[in-house]
Amino acid sequence: MNKRKQALKSASLIVLLLLNGLLLKAQQVVRYELYVTDTVVNYAGKEKRAIAVNGQIPMPTLTFTEGDTAEIIVHNRLKESTSLHWHGVFLPNKEDGVPWLTQKPIKPGTTYTYRFPIIQNGTHWYHSHSGMQEQIGMYGSFVMKKREADKTFRKGIDDLPEVPFLLSEWTNLNPDNVHRMLHNANDWAAIKKNATQSYAEAIREGHFKTKITNEWKRMLAMDVSDVYYDKILINGQHTTDLKSINGKKLKAGDKVRLRIANGGASSYFWLQYAGGKITVVANDGNDVEPVAVDRLIVAVSETYDVVVTIPEEGVAYEFLATTEDRTQSASYYIGDGIRQLSAPLPRLKYFEGMKMMNDMMKMNGDLDDMGMKMSLNQMDMNVVMYPEITGEGKPWKQMDHSGHAGMDMDDKASRYNANALADIVTLNYAMLEATHNTTLPESAPVKELKFTLTGNMNRYVWSMDNKILSETDKIPVRKGEVLRIVIYNNSMMRHPMHLHGFDFRVLNGKGERAPLKNVLDIMPMETDTIEFLASEAGDWFFHCHILYHMMSGMNRVFAVDDYNNPYLPDKRQAYRMLQRESNMAHFMAENDFATNGNDGLAMLQNARWSLGTEWRLGYNAMHGYEVETHLGRYIGKMQWLMPFIGFDWRYRKMGMDEHEKNLFGQVNKKDNRAAVSIGVMYTLPMLVNVQAEVYHDGIFRLSLMREDIPLAKRLRAGFMLNTDLEYMAELKYILNKNMGIRAHYDSDMGFGAGFSLNY
Repeated sequence: MNKRKQALKSASLIVLLLLNGLLLKAQQVVRYELYVTDTVVNYAGKEKRAIAVNGQIPMPTLTFTEGDTAEIIVHNRLKESTSLHWHGVFLPNKEDGVPWLTQKPIKPGTTYTYRFPIIQNGTHWYHSHSGMQEQIGMYGSFVMKKREADKTFRKGIDDLPEVPFLLSEWTNLNPDNVHRMLHNANDWAAIKKNATQSYAEAIREGHFKTKITNEWKRMLAMDVSDVYYDKILINGQHTTDLKSINGKKLKAGDKVRLRIANGGASSYFWLQYAGGKITVVANDGNDVEPVAVDRLIVAVSETYDVVVTIPEEGVAYEFLATTEDRTQSASYYIGDGIRQLSAPLPRLKYFEGMKMMNDMMKMNGDLDDMGMKMSLNQMDMNVVMYPEITGEGKPWKQMDHSGHAGMDMDDKASRYNANALADIVTLNYAMLEATHNTTLPESAPVKELKFTLTGNMNRYVWSMDNKILSETDKIPVRKGEVLRIVIYNNSMMRHPMHLHGFDFRVLNGKGERAPLKNVLDIMPMETDTIEFLASEAGDWFFHCHILYHMMSGMNRVFAVDDYNNPYLPDKRQAYRMLQRESNMAHFMAENDFATNGNDGLAMLQNARWSLGTEWRLGYNAMHGYEVETHLGRYIGKMQWLMPFIGFDWRYRKMGMDEHEKNLFGQVNKKDNRAAVSIGVMYTLPMLVNVQAEVYHDGIFRLSLMREDIPLAKRLRAGFMLNTDLEYMAELKYILNKNMGIRAHYDSDMGFGAGFSLNY
């Protein structure tokens, strides 16, 4: 009997040891050491600074299995602070990697450890959340695999050979300079993209009226993206060959799973495959019912898992990634043999897009949706610009907004549905269906929020409800609440809105099978509804993932419970630091070196305030000199109105100039004049600024002015006239982003020609 008990004890001990061993194996710690260093790269013909991790760009692919514990040690060898955010990963808030929201920045020369359990699976990615570092190399794939025994394991999909497929873009410009140029309305990117839409181009294409209407409504040229990029990369290469996976050569009939992540800072990418259909099997790390399409567009920061087939031997099929503005692309050749190319996407019909924009925009800057119910990327307002859908070189027949044609609003909206207009099948969110029930607990209380996405392209201010992050407090949320959010896009740009820490349900008509995502691409005029259970305490970021939009203020923070972060004991001060990043001041300056004098301006601006100085320097006593300084605050969503205070200091020898009396009969008799003023500037239709200013000595001045009238692709005009009987007209030819040739006539200084420099 004792022997039997002893045997049972021994067997039990063995079973416990085996179970413990299996548990330890299932929960093993997977450790990565990441060394962040400066490097120099040459992706597009120039050597430029970049950031490498472990000596490579993109950063290493981090691979885990559900049930692991991730331990990631970051060694910051930069001369600046850094951070890493685990995009789409469920984790404790203090590990989320947002400086001044979930942790302090990782200082130069220090080491920082992230540690969190892997409690999900799917294709994700990771990137720096510090400044513009994401743009210059700090992005990488983050893959969490399913356990073999997982009941959701899908045979024929989850057991396919797979490769990470990380999209990114490269600019030879310093990204801080790109950001500054965007705020200063520098149109060098439009010139590079051949998207200036000048008056000469408008006349040539029969769209002079379209251009006039566009500027009458105080709008700049039409575009679908903000930045011109010099090179597009897939896994760090412009062109890549995939002939084998893990040593196994690909052959006809093989299927390959691409784990696609858009690690670009601001580029959307069209994806198409020369070998046939693309089958989408997952989105943002979550399984969906397989859906076959001809093409799809991947929003900034989105991920898709797709399956493609190798159709025949001896051929390599191009998987083509093209930027939304169609200026650049990168190729991934799948198979071994003669290359079969995808049809390149033709140039956008920009003036058709401008005409569409004119019809949609009210005079107050709001969009007029005409009652159309648009959501889930089904109606793409940009479809009017797609020659492959609407016809090469053919004008787009505008829909009848009056309704006289007997079309109801749904009929009119369908005019923008690419899948209804052509045989090309394009993925949209209404086609996504989860593989399991995603409903939230019915017993949970529901908190409803509404956001309107707002923006100002003229000054490059991006906001939610016309407020940037520095103008808002955190949004309190109780743990256990369902947060239901309705988002309307009232801007002419699409915005990929990303939620940290959670997946949300996209209410797309699939009921219990509504897909789960963490990024939602919201197109102009769209209204979309998402919901999620706030099950994890902490301060969670919600923002547009276009880097330059996020850095310009399109952010919010959901504060789930009163969470005490051990890394940020002073939460209020930390939040102020975070807010400051989204409202940084931007500097610009321009100076004209001409034969008749020197004139220029310098401005320091943030989202609301502007401090500017203009100067004019003549070469003799008659011409004299003048310096005007204004401090003003922009008011209103479109920021067309700016009250200001000013100071004017000028010298000119009196008695030598016929323009010493203004239009109102007021006369200045002093050679030297220093005056304080108050005034207001307002943007009129045709983008003309009117400025009214009264000085402390009673002199009143009214001015009209406009700069950068696009006569041709590189030729700009400008003018100024005021009630002091001063006037100026100019022409400038743009040589590059910082230099131009300028000729002008000034009523004070006469005709002059020279060159202008701008920063």
